[in-house]
Amino acid sequence: MAARVEHLVTSGTFSLDGGTWEVDNNVWIVGDDAECLVIDAAHDADAIAAAVGDRRLVAIVSTHGHDDHVDAAPALSARTGAPVLLHPDDLMLWKQKHPDIEPTAELADGQTLSVAGVDLTVLHTPGHSPGAVCLHAPALGTVFSGDTLFQGGPGATGRSFSDFPTIIESIRERLLTLPPDTVVRTGHGDSTTIGDEAPHLDEWIARGH
Repeated sequence: MAARVEHLVTSGTFSLDGGTWEVDNNVWIVGDDAECLVIDAAHDADAIAAAVGDRRLVAIVSTHGHDDHVDAAPALSARTGAPVLLHPDDLMLWKQKHPDIEPTAELADGQTLSVAGVDLTVLHTPGHSPGAVCLHAPALGTVFSGDTLFQGGPGATGRSFSDFPTIIESIRERLLTLPPDTVVRTGHGDSTTIGDEAPHLDEWIARGH
């Protein structure tokens, strides 16, 4: 059974700095018929649990702590027993949504998560948020970029705890150094590739977002 990537889109809201916006989120499931890992348990624990089915859920990985990426994580964890993993630098964002619940364990740069015979390496990519991470799965030719890199540029840096020069450095040093044919599976919207995005770095820097 070869590992595969499954894709679910869930809908809800994102709230920060006193504003609330309607959003559609990409939920990524990596695994085979026996076990899997969920990246960003967004909005709908029932839909994600249905997609997981009777497989063993190895972990629920949060690419960052914004509420639209972690709102369904505790409920999914309670249903499946899977640990919720978050980089500690985003705990303050997690606490805005879940003040009485702690993530199960911390993510660290360079950490390896394994599921269905595939390794995913944690890349700490601050900028969109201090504890933002991407997950690189070389065997699958993909990187799960959360809200760090999208088709057309970096994730947003206009709100609290974000910083544009920092996200540019993360993208330049941690993502654009990956093989050009690496598929970038994003937190929202369409996927892209490293090769398609890399030529535009100077444009993003010039426009400032």
